[in-house]
Amino acid sequence: MEALKTIANISGYPGLYRILKPGRSGVIVETIDAKKTKTMMGPQARVSVLNDISMYVDRPDSPQNEQSVPLGDILMLVADTFGDDLPVTAKADGAELADFMEQVLPDYDRERVRDTDIRKLVSWYTILRQHAPDAFEKPAEEPVAESTAAEEEKAD
Repeated sequence: MEALKTIANISGYPGLYRILKPGRSGVIVETIDAKKTKTMMGPQARVSVLNDISMYVDRPDSPQNEQSVPLGDILMLVADTFGDDLPVTAKADGAELADFMEQVLPDYDRERVRDTDIRKLVSWYTILRQHAPDAFEKPAEEPVAESTAAEEEKAD
């Protein structure tokens, strides 16, 4: 999900933001909503780019560096599983959130992934579906493989 490289969460501020212009004195961001309000965030703001966020999974057989799944992959799993009709809201109770997460990512780490993390996932998914549907576009397949196969057939 290439679009997640320019979308961020800012600690202490609700919603998601599109990064417009980073600089030494901070970053100019725009809200991802109908208002599209632009604002300057100073260097003290904790800006987390969604592309850099991941969730813990419990996979005992995998190496240590594969103990998490990128947020982009999880968002695509949610989109593939539920589309626009999420069975929960960000205000759901812990049991409903756990059931939702179980359907999306069965091996998520129940000890390290908190209810607040799942609430953020649901909230961010809803915002992205409404105001940034391009974030869910799958990358175009490379036609290089087809042309290579056609060249191999000609060589035979």
